[in-house]
Amino acid sequence: MWSFHLVTAILAVSLVSAKELRNLGTEEREIPEGLKLGVATASFQIEGGWDAADKSPSIWDVHSHIPGKIEDGTDGNDTCKSYEYYQRDINMLKFLGVDFYRFSISWPRVLPHGYANKISKEGIGYYSDLVDGLLANGIQPIVTMFHWDLPQVLQDLGGWANPEIAVWFEDYARVLYEALGDRVKIWITMNEPKQFLIFGYGTTRFAPDIISAGTGDYLAVKNMLIAHARAWHLYDKEFRETQKGICGITIATDFREGATNSPDDIELGNLVMDFEVGFYSHPIFSKTGGFPERMIKRIAEKSAEQGFPRSRLPELSQDEINFIRGTSDFYGFNHYSTRFYTTKGYERGMYPIPSYDDDIGAVSDYGIYKEAPIRHTTKIPNGMRKALNWVKDNYDNPEVFITENGYGTLGGKNDVDRIDYYKDYINSVLDAIEVDGCNITYYTAWSLMDNFEWDSGLSAKFGLFEVDFDDEMRTRRPRHSAIWYRNLIATRKLAFTDETHVEEIWF
Repeated sequence: MWSFHLVTAILAVSLVSAKELRNLGTEEREIPEGLKLGVATASFQIEGGWDAADKSPSIWDVHSHIPGKIEDGTDGNDTCKSYEYYQRDINMLKFLGVDFYRFSISWPRVLPHGYANKISKEGIGYYSDLVDGLLANGIQPIVTMFHWDLPQVLQDLGGWANPEIAVWFEDYARVLYEALGDRVKIWITMNEPKQFLIFGYGTTRFAPDIISAGTGDYLAVKNMLIAHARAWHLYDKEFRETQKGICGITIATDFREGATNSPDDIELGNLVMDFEVGFYSHPIFSKTGGFPERMIKRIAEKSAEQGFPRSRLPELSQDEINFIRGTSDFYGFNHYSTRFYTTKGYERGMYPIPSYDDDIGAVSDYGIYKEAPIRHTTKIPNGMRKALNWVKDNYDNPEVFITENGYGTLGGKNDVDRIDYYKDYINSVLDAIEVDGCNITYYTAWSLMDNFEWDSGLSAKFGLFEVDFDDEMRTRRPRHSAIWYRNLIATRKLAFTDETHVEEIWF
């Protein structure tokens, strides 16, 4: 049903010099026995094959084809060509020695009409073959059902702003459970709700490019929560007993805090964490459920000031609160950096009124820290520890899967800065586990390879493997960070080796 062309390539793998590694400096530290190490990708970012077989366009296919929407003018038509060459992805994963691989499924590749009335034989076959290939090589698949590539046919009906999407998503989840659930034991319903809902329905930054700031984006959040809960309840009632897996959600949990230690800034930091994280996590993970009280109060006040007859934040009924609460078997945790907030310098009209940013009503930056080439990956490792403790303290220390953490550059193979980032962030994760008692069981590096980084296109580089996008075969070569991560996994020690050598691996 599915065929691929094996491509032969030489990987000349050289380690960073011993001097460079010593300069990064850290003492050897054991990786706890219960912490699994892996990498992640997402369907739209690596697959290409945008119109292969009977796949229909996603909102990102449409968005990336609009001139001016992607910074470097590229699109998602081919990206890494993983739809064609997925076996090479598996070989790269084997080379790293990862415990697991987190990837996502393209909704329009599996259901070309968006609905479950037509299941693509080719589309579901592709993912089935990928899962089989991973398992055959001792790699655990972790599957994200939705990583932003909504079928355009459903967006034409309102997408996440249409309450019916909760039913459509449940139907889609059923298709995946039935086709892959005998082998896939960890499911993630959604990846980073804030990013695809606030950026997609409140700004022009992300697909679907709907500008309904402070209203439509908030409605979409409510619909997403119900959709997620429906997929979880479906698994819990009909599939868990026989398939014996788990299901949860991943939330972007970058840390937000006040720019100073003043009481006002401290309280502002708490408010922003409620907006940035609690908006999505509190309804699922808190004991009371529902949206955070600070957020409810702030949006109600702003709405009244703006002349709205009621709050722009949709209400959750008690039945909806009960239905959503507790619908995740783990806390999926993505983290890249920290921002510092203050009201000093904020002026009314700085952001659209109404809007998410205006509701927060503050300005932010990266403080004293040197900004990374890709700003939202600016290295502030202690912020990750603070974010992990925020989850522990607010939600009774749930099991945490760190499902993304990584560093972005603008290219180059000798990526000492990326190694430095990973070293310091993993060190903070170990502090959170061993000192603070956080319940962390998975750590995931973003990303396996360079890919299509949304509105940045192909220019932003996050890969452990460098991809030659000018090569028709999309040759992949390991960066120094790939060798470093491979060594971390093999030795289970957070340390740097003085050994230098060159390996040649053919695949």
